[in-house]
Amino acid sequence: MEYRNLTPELKTKLQQIAKVRTERKIIPGKDYIPASGKVMYEKDLLAGVDAVLDGWLTGGRFNREFEARLAGMMGSRRALTVNSGSSANLLAVATLASPRLGERALKPGDEIITVASGFPTTVNPILQYRCVPVFVDVQIPNYNIDTAMLEEAVSPKTKAVMLAHTLGNPFDLDAVTAFAEKHGLWIIEDNCDALGAEFGGKKTGSIGHLGTCSFYPAHHITMGEGGALLINDPGLIRAAESLRDWGRDCWCETGHDNTCGKRFSGQHGKLPFGYDHKYVYSERGYNFKITDIQAAIGLSQLDRLNDFIEKRRKNHRYLTAKLDALPGGQIITDNVHSKADPAWFGCTVTLDREYSGMRHELLQYMEAKNVGSRLLFAGNILKQPGYLDIPHRVAGKLRNTDRVMNDTFWVGIWPGLEKEHLDYIAGTMAAFFSDR
Repeated sequence: MEYRNLTPELKTKLQQIAKVRTERKIIPGKDYIPASGKVMYEKDLLAGVDAVLDGWLTGGRFNREFEARLAGMMGSRRALTVNSGSSANLLAVATLASPRLGERALKPGDEIITVASGFPTTVNPILQYRCVPVFVDVQIPNYNIDTAMLEEAVSPKTKAVMLAHTLGNPFDLDAVTAFAEKHGLWIIEDNCDALGAEFGGKKTGSIGHLGTCSFYPAHHITMGEGGALLINDPGLIRAAESLRDWGRDCWCETGHDNTCGKRFSGQHGKLPFGYDHKYVYSERGYNFKITDIQAAIGLSQLDRLNDFIEKRRKNHRYLTAKLDALPGGQIITDNVHSKADPAWFGCTVTLDREYSGMRHELLQYMEAKNVGSRLLFAGNILKQPGYLDIPHRVAGKLRNTDRVMNDTFWVGIWPGLEKEHLDYIAGTMAAFFSDR
């Protein structure tokens, strides 16, 4: 990456400061081992400073390059950066509700198939656009939708399927795609935990009509806060671009005017003839844009995405082997579809047999030993206090979802962890079981 604003002297000084900030080590047994974390290098911080010194601040040269590179790496027609993965999910649903889509547009009362064991912001946009989530159970131990239940979930009101690749482990896109094509449904892939994962040799997030990404510090690359919408259906690009940028009809890039050459000579809605096109709004949109500072850091992080993913895969293989070797069959570890190549976000564990129901005790034990853990997000979102009265429909039973709520958790395999950390995590769990 070219640093336009950093003199040799300034670059040297910044490298010295950044080196100190990026080299802290975690000592197993002494320091807390978090379930997720970021790995940053000197050049990431230098890129952010270079963007600050541009003085442009809002989306500019770094953002344009980031969007182009991300789309190319993912195999998508278009990538639109947004301020978070949650906003990316909201923008995805908003795009499918655009009046530009005619009869295929989502409308209040339409149904969207999803799962109850995911993250709330996969479900929230469905509710925010007054659609009805239809919940289907998951499978254990891949924690993705049970595709055998899809036909039971569909109804004349069904318009879309919106599913996450759980903890970087792709769901069965063959089954979901065939089902969606059969019934004429939209597919939104929540790819926030799965950047770089593949299914059938294609990047997840680029297989459905829309895909979403998150660049929060816990995820595969980071720009602090940030996300992206991947657009694979060319008919959705203009609606998504407008909705991200206030809903404006104008398509000029920031800092540019009159790209169409008709800025003051158009008729729009019932506005006076010649109303400034920069202030014509054809969608009820948002401001989801990011700063160029974020984009610069993300662009630098993209250089290491493949390395980060391989480290996650290596760590997952190593830790899973250690956990599988625990005597007594106390736990169930991850399972992967034959066509999937995950980009792991975490290493998932479900307590089995006589240890079922002991998760709370185990996680407290691990926490006391400085081993971080996380639950599988909402567990069963219908049991969450904010969702007790939401409009919804359930297809079949949510037995595995309830088991996830009670017996499942995950631990870290992020790139900042080495074998000694994974040994300590596995050893801590082994000590808990051996004491009982």
